[in-house]
Amino acid sequence: MPIINKLIEIETEPKIKIYNITPQIQDLLASTSIKNGQILVFSRHTTTALAINENEVRLLEDIKMFLQKLAPESDRYLHNDLHLRDVPEDEPINAHSHLMAMMLTTSEIIPVVDGKLALGTWQSVLFFELDGPRKRTVFVQISGE
Repeated sequence: MPIINKLIEIETEPKIKIYNITPQIQDLLASTSIKNGQILVFSRHTTTALAINENEVRLLEDIKMFLQKLAPESDRYLHNDLHLRDVPEDEPINAHSHLMAMMLTTSEIIPVVDGKLALGTWQSVLFFELDGPRKRTVFVQISGE
């Protein structure tokens, strides 16, 4: 069974942003000969996340507000005491971003059937930037026949 590893690169914008990466995943799949199998999508950062949900503008705004309520940037966090940690000079104050990421997930597995993602009608693969702007990568592993 072939296994193909690829990366999706994303230049993110400031603060919390949600990106629909379904088209990039579909393009990667189309570049292979795999017709049936699965795709693993994995976020390679501790302040980003993934989810499968509806890519609807008002829902995405609701999700951002929900995450901000779970871990408000203005709260006091020990991780933000940079003077008490051995950190690089450009270390951001971002404990809230780490906590938000923990409420989501770092990976999704999507079945491939007849050369297509087996997503439901309203499902999209969403990439969450929780501490932008940054250069990010998403690891994609496609396996099957």
